[in-house]
Amino acid sequence: MVDIATWTGIESAWCPGCGNFGILRAMREALPALGLEPWQVLMVSGIGQAGKFPHYTTANVFNTLHGRTLPAALAAKCANRQLTVLAIGGDGDMYGEGGNHLIHAIRRNPDITCIVHNNQVYGLTKGQASPTTDRGMKTKLTPEGVINEPLNAMTLTISQRASFVARGFSADTKGLSSLIQQAVGHRGFSLLEVLQPCPTFNRLNTFRWYRERIYSLEAEGHDPTNWAAAMQRAREWGEHIPTGVLYREDRPVFEDGQPALADPAPLCLRPLDSLAAAGELDVFM
Repeated sequence: MVDIATWTGIESAWCPGCGNFGILRAMREALPALGLEPWQVLMVSGIGQAGKFPHYTTANVFNTLHGRTLPAALAAKCANRQLTVLAIGGDGDMYGEGGNHLIHAIRRNPDITCIVHNNQVYGLTKGQASPTTDRGMKTKLTPEGVINEPLNAMTLTISQRASFVARGFSADTKGLSSLIQQAVGHRGFSLLEVLQPCPTFNRLNTFRWYRERIYSLEAEGHDPTNWAAAMQRAREWGEHIPTGVLYREDRPVFEDGQPALADPAPLCLRPLDSLAAAGELDVFM
């Protein structure tokens, strides 16, 4: 039987009290609930504390470069459509170095799930400001306070009509597990941002700070198929922060438009015709 123990990997090296622990717990609950076994799942990650996440599960793992998680995840999905592919990264990995890839992943709409651990700081490299750091927050490299406006990834992704956009909170493992299940179950590109306190380097956005501000969209009766309403909710930050599914839309999936992927057999399992492959390569020489 697939259960939490099935998905439990090596002991983590995160700091005590890290918000990542709640995300890990929610993931270990969500994947068995979906009936998935480790051999059926590939987690692709970049660099950072979030990049270590897949190693603490028993899924297949591919670590790539900082900010390059999404291209690798898309390639893996094309090679084997039978895999459930999750791209895992932090706010710096996905919104900073990987921001360009995020935009084009939305445009292509591959059937992969992107989970962003948003602690509003660069944790692995000791607390520099990230794209989502609140204005005015002091860090080692911004002792006078951050002067840039933080990136609102919810408005960015919804404005480009990402087919599934949601936000969770790492301390709400039950709610987060449900959101992970919905994101993985959605056919198309799913972005799930998880608000995740960093007790070591971010003393502003603490567990208490979030608990005083977050509210449930489901409890408010929000309609995630209403684009205008989703944009309005996504703009909220500060005193009121929405969690739950902000936007959902059915769109053509990238893999369905590729003739080479029409065969039910995954690319990785098809026999290789060396002569045909050599002929194709000659075109580019």
